[in-house]
Amino acid sequence: MEILVKKADAGALKPKPADESKLGFGNITTDHMFLMDYEAGKEWINPRVVPYENLSISPAAMGIHYGQEIFEGLKAYRGKDGGIYLFRARDNFIRLNNSAKRLCMPEVDMDLVMEGMRKLIVLDRDWVPRNEGTSLYIRPTMIATEPHLGVRPSNSYIFFIIVGPVGAYYKEGLNPVKIYVESKYVRAAVGGTGTAKTAGNYAASLLAAEEAKVKGFTQVLWLDAANHRFVEEVGTMNMFFLIGDELITAPLNGSILPGVTRDSVIKIAGDWGIKITERSLPIDEVIEAAQNGKLKEAFGTGTAAVISPVGQITYKEKDYIVAGGKMGELSHRLYDEITGIQYGKRPDKHGWVERITK
Repeated sequence: MEILVKKADAGALKPKPADESKLGFGNITTDHMFLMDYEAGKEWINPRVVPYENLSISPAAMGIHYGQEIFEGLKAYRGKDGGIYLFRARDNFIRLNNSAKRLCMPEVDMDLVMEGMRKLIVLDRDWVPRNEGTSLYIRPTMIATEPHLGVRPSNSYIFFIIVGPVGAYYKEGLNPVKIYVESKYVRAAVGGTGTAKTAGNYAASLLAAEEAKVKGFTQVLWLDAANHRFVEEVGTMNMFFLIGDELITAPLNGSILPGVTRDSVIKIAGDWGIKITERSLPIDEVIEAAQNGKLKEAFGTGTAAVISPVGQITYKEKDYIVAGGKMGELSHRLYDEITGIQYGKRPDKHGWVERITK
């Protein structure tokens, strides 16, 4: 299917950020976007790269009322050689299609949307920042658009990709964050939509996150919905705990997101001979390890932050310092390895990187 490309008029182009050290995260979008439409019986039609613009949908659009909305997050990187690289992009679109299945939404043709994404990035390539630690964030999104008030899957959808230059996700950067263990609210339960990247999961996390923020914490560590006993994930990241010589993360049992960075950490740590365990980890075991010195490191993983070290865990109003409140050796090593691959500085033995421009 041919992808139409319509460039924005020169007079309509946005000013680019003057200082890449002040990009922040999620505040800036580029001059163009990728769009396509779905109608029942016609499949996906009209793929196009067009000037960035507001969407026009009915106030009765089913995505607004019944939550049929999914999205992804990935990045493009300016390599040391000036080229632009993608990291595990196909894996993100595989996950998008898995989310679509869970929410009764149509899957996308991965080759088509990835080609549309490449065309968009190449067209807006001057927006890809050059400073260390910066990147072009990519947000593919699908939402139901049929105007109908009644609970059932929609018959029409739009899919779009917007992009924008970003810096560090957390204001702390690579400095350790403080996380609050949430024992009252629930983000997702096994059998629900926790394994899908859908807006409702994030809406469910907002109240606990705001309450934690007021107390001075960066993020919330969620426990399982059934027992409030086993650690799951942080609101924007999967979690890892280095207890003794064992690196532990929660299993993909249906309530947490199968993170692409999570999988990258598992594979890289395995390459290094580190013992990796995916198992249910009681919060009491984490706290005991923190008390007796066996908890060497804790860190979150995600596309936005890559690796975010945890310097303090607070549970039942008691504080437990991790790794002396500093970034641990393994966290730092993993960050350097993953970002080195992403920016084309280190060998890509797994075939994760795709260069899309010279």
